[in-house]
Parts: sequence; structure tokens; C-alpha cells
Amino acid sequence: MKAIGITEYGGPEALELLDLPEPQAGDGEVRIRVHAAAVNPTDTLIRSGARRQAGIAAPYVPGMDAAGIIDQIGPGVDTRLAVGMPVVTIVVPSGTHGAYAEKIVVPAASVVPAPRGADLVEASTLLMNAMTARLAVNALELSTGDVAAVTGAAGAFGGYAIQLAKADGLRVIADSKPEDEALVTTFGADEVIERGPDVAARIRAVVPAGVPGLADGALLNGLAVPAIADGGRLVTVREWDGPAERGIIIHSVRVRHSATDTQGLERLVRQVELGVLTLRVAQVFPATAAAQAHRLLEAGGIRGRLVLDFTDFG
Repeated sequence: MKAIGITEYGGPEALELLDLPEPQAGDGEVRIRVHAAAVNPTDTLIRSGARRQAGIAAPYVPGMDAAGIIDQIGPGVDTRLAVGMPVVTIVVPSGTHGAYAEKIVVPAASVVPAPRGADLVEASTLLMNAMTARLAVNALELSTGDVAAVTGAAGAFGGYAIQLAKADGLRVIADSKPEDEALVTTFGADEVIERGPDVAARIRAVVPAGVPGLADGALLNGLAVPAIADGGRLVTVREWDGPAERGIIIHSVRVRHSATDTQGLERLVRQVELGVLTLRVAQVFPATAAAQAHRLLEAGGIRGRLVLDFTDFG
């Protein structure tokens, strides 16, 4: 079986074609013939060694988001899944187990039917970022009518966070570059402010007492804290734990713990089908051009997700 991965940490050029044993579905598992895998920042961090996987020996296959067709079902899998079904899944990478592969085996609980009306390239961009956004909005612990702030609003996480917050009945303040303001507005943001290191002051100009919750997709960390009201919450997506003051709670989201939340994954798919969530593909690359996709992602400014196409791979 062919896969894209690394045998040592490094730059995008460290990604190479690997030949691995074909995985077999075990008890409670399904095997998916991958058609598309989204490229996420976590993939680049692990490839570079910035986020090393303890105890994992080379080779390593990245990838947390995949869409494809079920081609094998292991014992003990219920009838909601079937061979030939188009599906999406969150992959928790470990060693050679990652989404950048011809075939992957994952827990059945991590697999749900792909959104109707979306192709598999589009579908591959959904689960990891949308579930991260869902967990972030939940962690804000806000009530209908409350104000939430979202930084990094034009990105994949930020766009989903705005849409989910609005679906929950929240008022949303979001940051943006001037050229992205129209895009961020289409997600439903009630107020769009200019992004940058002084975004906290801009948020306070709109809500002088500070917002009760902020989802920090821009990784501002401490720079975002002044925007938050006393006793409010800052939700991070990159494992920053403070310090903060004024009783502000820092909550770090770890999506891998929700990879088997089948009901939560199914709800995200339904929200795509209902038009609540928007799938955004920035660019598609053949799987063999994974290094180019990583290089482009690391350069920044991507709106939507880069996707690796595995349909002619193997």
C-alpha cells in the first residue's frame, strides 16, 4: 500500500512516497479507500518536529481528515455503515496510521456518511476543523444572546466557529484583514474588526466591558486576554494555558478526544446539508505533491483548506 509520510523530521521536502503493509479492519473497525485528505496545520507541525509524537518511530504518516469509500468492514460494526458507502472520518495519527494513505483503518465510531450534495474533496475539509470549532464554542459556555469573539475568522477553524456560534444564537465579533471582510461577513459575523496584535483594544471598542468568551483561532494567546471580561473564557486551539488574570479561564481544545463522538460528527454533517456550515476548498493537489501543499500552507494566507487527491494514488 502506498502512503505519503516521513522517515525523519524536516521541511516539506521530508515528505516522501512510502510502501507500507495494507491494513486490515479489525473488531469494530472499517477500512476506507481514501479519495481525499485535507492538509491541516497539525500535519505540518508534526512533520517538522515542532510537535513530536512521543514514542513514535519512523516512518510517520500525517493526516487527520479523510474522505473516501468503505471497502472493508470488521466484525462487530453495526449496520449504519456498509461497503461502498461514501464517508468522512477523523483520523488520530500514530506512526504509519494517518490520512495520507491509499487505505486507512479507523474505529467505526469515527466514521460517518459524507454530506449529501458534497463531493469527497469538499467533504474531506469538514470534520477536524468543524469539530474543533464545535468544541471551542461549547467551551465558551455562553447563552443565547451573549457575545463571542472569534480571531483568525477567515481561516477554516474561524469560519466554522462563527457559523456554529451564530447557529447557537450568539452575537459574534470577528477579526479580518480588509480584503477578507466580505468573506467573514458571509459567515454571519455581526461585527467585523481589523485583525492584528491590537485586536483586544478593537474588541473593547465594540464591547467596553469585554466579551464573555473568545475563541482564539489566530493564536494570539496573551494578546487576546485583555479583550475578555472579568471571569470570562479564552478558548485556545494550540495548547496555551496562560497565565491570565481577572478570573479568566483558559481552555485548550483537543479534538482527538472527540474523534469517536459519532453523534457529534453526524450533527456536523447534517449542518452542512442544511447550509449551516460551508465547506471551503482552497486548492487541490495530487497526493504526490503533498510537499507543495505543506509549503503553501506554511506560507500562510490560505482561505479554506488545501486538499490532497488520492483517487489516482497507489
